[in-house]
Amino acid sequence: MPLIVEEPVSPTVARLLGDDREAAAWWGARIECVSALRRREREGALTAAEVAAAVDLLDTLAATWFEVLPGDELRAGAERALGVHPLRAADALQLAAALAWRGSATSAADLVCLDERLREAAAREGFRVLPAKA
Repeated sequence: MPLIVEEPVSPTVARLLGDDREAAAWWGARIECVSALRRREREGALTAAEVAAAVDLLDTLAATWFEVLPGDELRAGAERALGVHPLRAADALQLAAALAWRGSATSAADLVCLDERLREAAAREGFRVLPAKA
């Protein structure tokens, strides 16, 4: 969200994305963003025009990242994650997607995340979680 709606952490996240040559996102990330945008619109924090502009920006960003698609391997990874980390289902899917994207690489991959529970789970899975402080 901080890449499509101005938030205090937006400059930091934008810098991290600018530094990343291989950005990847879970297939459901767009759905989660649109859900958050529509919730903010219902709450009166965003206008319909602001939501439309944010969705346009989301479309532009999505065209630049590698999208990790759902499948049996991802479902199994999310189910495993739920057994070892205190995550919600959507966060388990995000973690499973990150693990699938990383594959069998032995060096730590970066994961940009602002959710504290997901940050902790990703760190336990060997990711270097950014930004350093959420």
